[in-house]
Formats: sequence, structure tokens, C-alpha cells
Amino acid sequence: MAGLQQTNSEKILLSWVRQSTRNYPQVNVINFTSSWSDGLAFNALLHSHRPDLFDWNAVASQQSPVQRLDHAFNIARQHLGIEKLLDPEDVATACPDKKSILMYVTSLFQVLPQQVTMEAIREVEMLPRHSRVAKEEHVQVHHQQRFSQEVSCITFLLAFCCSKVVVSL
Repeated sequence: MAGLQQTNSEKILLSWVRQSTRNYPQVNVINFTSSWSDGLAFNALLHSHRPDLFDWNAVASQQSPVQRLDHAFNIARQHLGIEKLLDPEDVATACPDKKSILMYVTSLFQVLPQQVTMEAIREVEMLPRHSRVAKEEHVQVHHQQRFSQEVSCITFLLAFCCSKVVVSL
């Protein structure tokens, strides 16, 4: 039951984000991982509710992902009272931590207007499951495979080095 409730909470949160960022063509939030890594989604979410705080075009076009993330986190801290819970470098990756993103977006949800339409929720339910879950799982599997290959390579090198040391003795 808790898993189902969490899924519904995530749907509502994703619906709110998509509804809030609808007018930002550079932003297409489909998950709570890779959709956030370039910093545009955080800034669009803030700008959609508080356009008086910064110039969207300046942030969207002239900054790197780490700079955009830092900008969004600083705006949220200074103007909304949300502590800088995430490091931009940790989010500006191919697959940032889902729970960390969820926690931060939930903090924004608590202080920004929260109107979510049924249309926005239906839109999230219509997103291809592949886009929301399989892509995240694929990235995680890829990272695990790469890690396994690196461990195998290190193990081989260690075994090779050890055999040379034994032969030398």
C-alpha cells in the first residue's frame, strides 16, 4: 500500500511540475532523474511561479548546467527559504539520485502554489512507461555493467601484478 501511495504522490508531483513548466519549450520533465540534470527544470519551475525573481532567458541561454542548478538552488534558498539540499555537481549527471530530486521538488511543492489539474495528472499517466522507468533502469544497469567491467579489469591487473611479483622473488 505504501508503494502505491508513493506512486500516486509521484504522479501528482510530476503533474504539478509538468503543468508549471508547460510554457517553457526547453523543458520536458518526464521523470525525477535525468529531466533535472541540466538545471532548466528547476529554474523553469521557480520562474513559472515567481517570474519577478530572475530573467529566464539569461539563465536558460547563457549558463552551464552546474551554474543553472546553483542559480536555482540559491534563488530557492534566498527567496523561498528552502535550504540548498543538493550539490549542483551531484545533479548535473546522466542519472541524478531520484530520492534526492523528489525530496527537493517536494520542498518546492510545499512553498509554491499547488494547483494540479486532472488533465495534468492524466497527461502523466499517458507518458510511456518506457520514458519514465525503463530509461532510468537502463542507465542504472549500464552503470552497474561498467562498474563490473572496471572491477574485472582491476582484478585482472592485480592478479597479473601479483604473479610478476611472485615470479620475481
